[in-house]
Amino acid sequence: MSKHLEIERKFLIDAPPAGWKRRPHTKIVQGYFPITSNQLEIRLRRLGAKFFLTIKNGRGHSRQEEEIKLRKEQFDSLWPLTRGARIAKTRYRLPFSGHTIEMDVYEGRHRGLITADVEFDSARQSNLFEPPDWFGGEITGHRRYANERLARRGGLP
Repeated sequence: MSKHLEIERKFLIDAPPAGWKRRPHTKIVQGYFPITSNQLEIRLRRLGAKFFLTIKNGRGHSRQEEEIKLRKEQFDSLWPLTRGARIAKTRYRLPFSGHTIEMDVYEGRHRGLITADVEFDSARQSNLFEPPDWFGGEITGHRRYANERLARRGGLP
């Protein structure tokens, strides 16, 4: 189990940098459980051949995150509960200025959407971050670009 305060910034990407398709990447599918709170998110995630249940609390730049590793059988038994609230994407990891950019290229009904997340160890580090010139507008905290909302509402924002 992993517990921490997630501090990240999120950006739109119009044109990924040259060579991005050759960078390490992982296929991700995730589904969200029906929740009525706008501060709480509970999701199932298959990250390559690994499986997780993740609980996030809060919105914006920083929020609490609990991640619990699951066995495939546990994931498979819970997955039907997320029907109607799922997304698929490929995550590319690109090094930049001492950070790792996680660039998500969405699939299916979200095809055409590309976002980039950068995680930080502190709010100060987040505030000092200068994004590369290939980043588009910052969308940190914009609910319409949250994976959960994309999964539930479908279509591009």
